[in-house]
Amino acid sequence: MVVLATKVYVRGDAKRRALDGLRSLIHNTLGDLDVEYDIGVRHDDFVSVTVEGEDEVIARNLLSEEWGEITPTLRDGEPYVGTLESWDDDGFVLDAGREVRIPAAELGLGPGKPEQVVERFGLVQHLAMEFVYDEGGSSRLSDDERDRLFDWTRGNGRVNVNSATRGEVRATVNRAGHAQDIVTVERLGVLEQSIVCTENTDPPGLLASIGGYIPAEIRCVIP
Repeated sequence: MVVLATKVYVRGDAKRRALDGLRSLIHNTLGDLDVEYDIGVRHDDFVSVTVEGEDEVIARNLLSEEWGEITPTLRDGEPYVGTLESWDDDGFVLDAGREVRIPAAELGLGPGKPEQVVERFGLVQHLAMEFVYDEGGSSRLSDDERDRLFDWTRGNGRVNVNSATRGEVRATVNRAGHAQDIVTVERLGVLEQSIVCTENTDPPGLLASIGGYIPAEIRCVIP
């Protein structure tokens, strides 16, 4: 079994739509392999995929590479993926199957309190983030994670969303009449998406326009 580093935390029809979309994505990844798989959601909302068959090792590796993996143990100095659960003046709290605190001094994302970092980089709850575990309590964001977030601020701007599938976000943008104002909707997780703006699009304006259509946490990345 592989526990993916992405959560399904919505309920009802929204959960069904999220899992239907995830099944299609996993089928695209594993469809050519000799495996059978079953998708479930754990008590902590992480997605689990049970894989059996001749190619199961390959399948598990592919899923881990694409989504990140929640592992039962964390080794000092090794990189892992957790989801952003909360933040305060002391730093970030990630869920990696257990609570992992990233002290403010170990974020490496420039000046300001963690709340200001969240706003500057458009971070939304449940976003998957890579970190390097420190058993002494000084875990840090990985260099790759920092590079990814800094790259966001060097582009044309983004609007990040949680609690919605990629298809739902695309439909929302179209409904609001802004299809021509975006480059794409980048999938960050099952329910976390990043709307990549065109050069002439104002991210706060896009956020204001689509905000009424989608019940989600939405933040801008302004270059």
